[in-house]
Amino acid sequence: QVQLVESGGGLVQPGESLRLSCAASGFTFSRYGMSWYRQAPGKERELVARISSAGGRTKFADSVKGRFTISRDNAKNTVSLQMNSLKPEDTAVYYCNADLGATLYWGQGTQVTVSS
Repeated sequence: QVQLVESGGGLVQPGESLRLSCAASGFTFSRYGMSWYRQAPGKERELVARISSAGGRTKFADSVKGRFTISRDNAKNTVSLQMNSLKPEDTAVYYCNADLGATLYWGQGTQVTVSS
């Protein structure tokens, strides 16, 4: 059974940092690319960052380039999102995603709120 469990969200002020983590289980983690998405109130879910199975390739939304980094530890089955210089517009629920081909899997989400 595939499980994705996010952690690390919270309330921060503009300019501060947060690190989100996603613990994966139930599949061969090292074989699949992993992604972080986010969904703000009243908006569609959007891709934030993606990392290849071995971690050598990454992709970011234009809105977070230069501020966010994505990494993974295939020995620990975790994927992380380091978010720096956070802005109020980064406020959203952040979801870990695994695309296993036939099925997309999602975590329960973790709330990130950026507010002064």
